[in-house]
Amino acid sequence: MYIVQISDTHLVEPGDLTLGVAPMADKLRRVVAHINGLEPQPDVVLVTGDITHDGRLAQAQLAAGILAGLRAPFYVIGGNHDTRETLWQVFGGGAIPSRNGDLIGYRINAPINLIGLDSTVAGASGGRIGPEQLAWLKRMLDDRPTLVFMHHPPVKVSILETDHDGFEGSAALEALIREHPNVLRILCGHIHLTTHAAWAGTIVSTAPSIGMALRRDLSMTKPSAFYLSPPAYLLHHMTDHGTLISHHVNVDEGDGPHLF
Repeated sequence: MYIVQISDTHLVEPGDLTLGVAPMADKLRRVVAHINGLEPQPDVVLVTGDITHDGRLAQAQLAAGILAGLRAPFYVIGGNHDTRETLWQVFGGGAIPSRNGDLIGYRINAPINLIGLDSTVAGASGGRIGPEQLAWLKRMLDDRPTLVFMHHPPVKVSILETDHDGFEGSAALEALIREHPNVLRILCGHIHLTTHAAWAGTIVSTAPSIGMALRRDLSMTKPSAFYLSPPAYLLHHMTDHGTLISHHVNVDEGDGPHLF
């Protein structure tokens, strides 16, 4: 099974640049074209939040129009820059199959159990998994190989801005995930960089933004900033031997290929 993960598209209104400098709609179009050219084609594409930059309807509609060009089915989960009602209005019943009360939450029945989990808090940058979400997740988990995908990583990853954002309920979530060793990966966005962290007996992987990479500063002293970056995404491959392998894929592959 092949699962593509794209994240943090931060689209603004058609024709505008995100924060005045980032042509994110154009970058998303390039990502979609690249994914459509993959062989074999992915079984599913997951979009792990911050689809819009300001949560406005026109931004979500622009994202939906571009993502509709994917040959593979796609599903979205919201981030802190999105608003649930706008996402539901645009994607509800399709790329967001169902809700968990006022929150977004759904399970995709596939060879790998795929669970979309809502980690957003209205008006806040940090993440949260509350008791109601935890109880819902417990009902969704079974003994099949499983990927959980959400916006916020529940573990600190040494990025100043996002580590300070925080994640409420991480200890309770960790305890639940430890009870289910069949959870192969927790797929997240939010930090605009590719990282992998061992946590709760599994691995938390974060995907790069498609065009706005946060500054990596392990000293944790420099103010938050981003670079305009080449489009990129993650490709998760469940092999015939039952191993889940994750690849960072650059749309701009460089000069080549050259034979060794």
